[in-house]
Amino acid sequence: MSQDQFLEVIDRDEAERRFRAAVDFRPLGPEEVPLEAALGRVLAADVVAQVDVPAFDRSNFDGYAVRAADTYGAQEESPRTLKLLGEVLAAGVVPQQEVTSGTATTIATGGMLPRGADAIAMVEHCEEDGETLLVYKAVVPGFGVSFAGTDIARGEIVLRNGTVLGSRETGVLAAIGANKVTVWRRPRVAIFSTGDELLEPGQPIRPAMVYDSNSRILADAVRELGGEAVEGGIVADDVDALRQKVHEAMQNCDLVLLSGGTSKGAGDLSYRVASELREPGIVAHGVALKPGKPLCLAAHRGKALVVLPGSPTSAIFTFHEFVAPLLHALGGRSAAKRSNLQARLAVKVLSEIGRTEYLLVGLVQGPELPAAYPMGKGSSSVTAFSRADGFVTIDRHEEIVEAGTIVNVQQISGGFRMADLVVIGSHCAGLDFLLKRLHEQGFHTKYLSVGSEGGLHAVKRGECDVAGMHLFDPKTGLYNRPYLTPELTLVPGYRRRQGLVFRPGDPRFEGRTTTEALRHALADPDCIMVNRNQGSGTRALIDRLLQGAEPPGYAVQPTTHNAVAAAVAQRRADWGIAIEWTAGVYGLKFLPVEDEHYDFVVPNDRLDRPAVKAFLALIADPKVRQDLSAMGFLMDEADASTSSSDQRL
Repeated sequence: MSQDQFLEVIDRDEAERRFRAAVDFRPLGPEEVPLEAALGRVLAADVVAQVDVPAFDRSNFDGYAVRAADTYGAQEESPRTLKLLGEVLAAGVVPQQEVTSGTATTIATGGMLPRGADAIAMVEHCEEDGETLLVYKAVVPGFGVSFAGTDIARGEIVLRNGTVLGSRETGVLAAIGANKVTVWRRPRVAIFSTGDELLEPGQPIRPAMVYDSNSRILADAVRELGGEAVEGGIVADDVDALRQKVHEAMQNCDLVLLSGGTSKGAGDLSYRVASELREPGIVAHGVALKPGKPLCLAAHRGKALVVLPGSPTSAIFTFHEFVAPLLHALGGRSAAKRSNLQARLAVKVLSEIGRTEYLLVGLVQGPELPAAYPMGKGSSSVTAFSRADGFVTIDRHEEIVEAGTIVNVQQISGGFRMADLVVIGSHCAGLDFLLKRLHEQGFHTKYLSVGSEGGLHAVKRGECDVAGMHLFDPKTGLYNRPYLTPELTLVPGYRRRQGLVFRPGDPRFEGRTTTEALRHALADPDCIMVNRNQGSGTRALIDRLLQGAEPPGYAVQPTTHNAVAAAVAQRRADWGIAIEWTAGVYGLKFLPVEDEHYDFVVPNDRLDRPAVKAFLALIADPKVRQDLSAMGFLMDEADASTSSSDQRL
């Protein structure tokens, strides 16, 4: 039997270059599948929430819906006394009675918070005495309440194109009411093992025969990567039979894998069949790999035929080097690994003595070690777990873990992938749009919403590439610039119109100027506001507007514009301050207060990073600015010191 040499032994990079030039690496195309069949599939489009999660302000405990101020001073020896209303708010019940000063309503876990209530007194801290409720422990506004839209906000991109759907992600889809999802089509991969010496597992072993393990290895590797394995079994050394099977597979499948017969000897038929392909046919036969030298790469009209070496070790090695990237691309997915790593805790964390805590964290690269940011959306959140990079175990004897502590992070799945661009700071729909565009360009981005001040601190510590912020300096009348240090560069973004949001038809606001509406709201003790969290730029604006006043609802402080709008739309509150875009999403009326400047801050030493340069190019792109304008953001570069005449009461 004669044995010819390989066509040409080339290095790995050249083989890959030729292979990529000959094969279509684009995703195969989208298809819609029911949610129950979506596990393991790859999203082919961004998923945008059409509802809030939770959809209403809900109780986290069994207990009583109260006004927090009515519980102040409550102690075991001297409880506060409230009148117990007759209504019982089980899960799924819409409240009919308002909680007024000095009253309380029985509520179950998951129950809808009634108007007037701003906290939950836990059942174990209370005692009923007929129609009287004794409260033995004071609560603060917001205690025991999950506010509408604080987990998932209507209009929010909850999952992005390219996400592999695990149980966490399908839980998110179920939580927003999705029963169908658009995914990339799975690549169909035909798999054949060639050789007269091969036996199917389970058959009696015979002299000079070996069990075919390559088919099993390759089929399962294909499935692990999200492909559909079409197992063709063993093909004996019959060139006509092999040719027929290969031609049928090339027509019906997206990729064909053969193992064995990659040399040019008389019994090596796989190479012969591959050599008959055209357009372009064989692009590499013999690659300078150990193991894996006999690899043969071929293509026909953009579809690949790969002949892997017969040795199982060589076959799986070359599979992961050349075939796996193609499967990732065809199926719209990217590979990742799971591991443990050390990180530095970004903020101080308080834990409960006596309980082991698993703290979900998001990871960003710090100056030395990754920084671990707690995912602080609460225990009922579905997105915190889906978006976390891993978790830190806090021992049951630890009450405080100080910021800067080195912690061990157990990654949930896939391993920590360093983001090309990390953005920390204030959330904005315009920023979502910009990050989506970067994602479409192939950049891996990570965003953590911690407010303007949190973003400023993070960028100063070197934990992010970009901080989004809208901080007003009352001394200079400028936004953002006065807070910079010489090591930071301010990149002008756009202006967002902040204003008072209210329900259509409310006579206290309808048809009035902003100043008149605010004065009426402050004069009416039954007019409830919804505030924003401390550290946010919007909270700073609110405090400037109120000039020390604390109207009803002031202590209720959700963390997003969406939560403010949801509270007003659902009559938990009557007014709040939010951006105009959010008011439109919730069908609310809007009275402008101030055009604030939402800008981006970048460390000087990161301005030349590819992802940062791409981000800055997007901001300067006229088409992108036009799109942002269409979303309601103001793109002209007005003097940052200019403010609305309604800025102060």
